[in-house]
Amino acid sequence: MQIERLPLTITPLSDVATGLRPALSKNYATSSVEVVTCPDLRSTPFYLATQGLSGDEKVADVGGQPNLFPNPRLERKWDMLELARGMEMDIDRVDARGGLIGAGAGPCHAVGRNCELVPNLSFYQPRDGELEVDNKTCVAQIKDGMPRVEKSPSRECALMVNLFGSRGDPGPVLKITAKKRIGKEKSFTECIRRGLVEAFGDERMISLGGAFVVRSGICHYHIMPDFPPQSKGQDYTWTTAKELNDWLTYHDFSAKEVGPIVCLSVLHSADPEKLGLRMEHTHCASMEGKAAGGHYHGDVEGEEEVEYEGYFNTAKTMYRIDRPEVTLERDLHE
Repeated sequence: MQIERLPLTITPLSDVATGLRPALSKNYATSSVEVVTCPDLRSTPFYLATQGLSGDEKVADVGGQPNLFPNPRLERKWDMLELARGMEMDIDRVDARGGLIGAGAGPCHAVGRNCELVPNLSFYQPRDGELEVDNKTCVAQIKDGMPRVEKSPSRECALMVNLFGSRGDPGPVLKITAKKRIGKEKSFTECIRRGLVEAFGDERMISLGGAFVVRSGICHYHIMPDFPPQSKGQDYTWTTAKELNDWLTYHDFSAKEVGPIVCLSVLHSADPEKLGLRMEHTHCASMEGKAAGGHYHGDVEGEEEVEYEGYFNTAKTMYRIDRPEVTLERDLHE
């Protein structure tokens, strides 16, 4: 792996909370940002593989959208434990423990078709014995013409992935809530990201990772379908971003109908070192066995008022891994 390491300026969580409040209050009728002790995220409704989001916090941007557009590069795939090693998570040290969450492209070679990855795993290295891994990672896919959410059969990802890593300890985090959108920004995470830019400028890089739950309302998601049967993937070519986005399948899921939808997210306020970062990436899945999930775009205006509750932490180090030779100027899926 080719790894670029960037230490980040540490911004106190209290300062981040103060900076975020104006953007959220402009976009939602009710919102709050406070520093709290992280609840046990292993329990309902989050079902994460780690208890918390603290301890040696870091983020990684692996691969990127140029591995999909204009031609898929299906040979670009990684084991998430190897990525943890690349992120200097001391995975092989005795008593080492940690976890990864985030958003990426699933292991189509293992699943049998394209899919959206919802990374969610933890590891522990006991004094005696092999590394213990709890892989709760899910994939959202189109199977038999319908959305499906299933446990991933693999620890691998492909094409691109954005990860937040930590020891998974309990500790102080940002608790962010919002209810009833009144502004124009449909995306909860993009509202947070733009709030960081407004508060701290676009030359100071603040990276957040965390999980939020859609408690009520309808949100909009996409899921990659498989390539046409006659294509081998690499032979598939898009000439414009619109053509690629038209190829995706789009779905609106109501929390009233499918229950809480858990979303795992990594976002950055800026990319001052021009690393070709994905500035915001969020993938979601129903953790209660419902066929709902995918790449999160935002809420859908309607009769159901959206409500979010999320827990985030800041990263101390950024790892840019296997950056494509050519990077895109903007997210293909804005």
